[in-house]
Amino acid sequence: MSPTLQGFLSVSMSANMGYVSDESQDFAIEAWHEDGRWSIASLPDPDDLTHIVDRLKKQQTNGGAVALISIDDEFFLAIRVLGSTLKYFISDITCALDYEVAAEFLEIAELDQPEEEDEPLPAGDLDIFADLSLNGMELSTLCDDADLFPDEQIEAIANRLGFGEQLTELLES
Repeated sequence: MSPTLQGFLSVSMSANMGYVSDESQDFAIEAWHEDGRWSIASLPDPDDLTHIVDRLKKQQTNGGAVALISIDDEFFLAIRVLGSTLKYFISDITCALDYEVAAEFLEIAELDQPEEEDEPLPAGDLDIFADLSLNGMELSTLCDDADLFPDEQIEAIANRLGFGEQLTELLES
C-alpha cells in the first residue's frame, strides 16, 4: 500500500472514531459543491433511489451533486450527477442478492446482477470521485477494508472530498 493511501486510510479511520453507532442506521445525504465550498443535507428515504436521483438533478450546481447512502451496516451507494452525466457506485455488488434497494440500484446503474457464487466486490464507476481527489484505487481499497462499516467508509470519503466535518455534524444532530 502506498504511503499516501495508507495516510488517507489512517486519517479517515481516526476521524471516524468520534461517530459510533450501536444500532444499524440507514442514512442518505446529498452534497453539492458551489463557489468553492460544500453544502450538505439529509435525504429523507435512503431506499427511494428515484427520488434521490431527481433531487440530485435539481440540486446541480457548477460542481455537481453527490448522494452517499449507507444501508444496514452492510454496504454503501454513491450517486453523482455532473451536468448530464450520472455516475453510480456500490461498495459490494453481492448485496443485491439480499437487499432490494441494491438490486434496484444495479438496474438503475445498468450493472449486471450478481450470481450466488460471486465474490463481494465494489461495482460501478470506481473513478466516480477521481476529479475530486479520490481515485478508483483508493476507493476500492476503502471498500476492501473489513474493519470499516459503511458509515465509516462514507465519512472517509466525505473527509477526502472536503465535507467531513459537515457530515459529522449532520449525523450527530
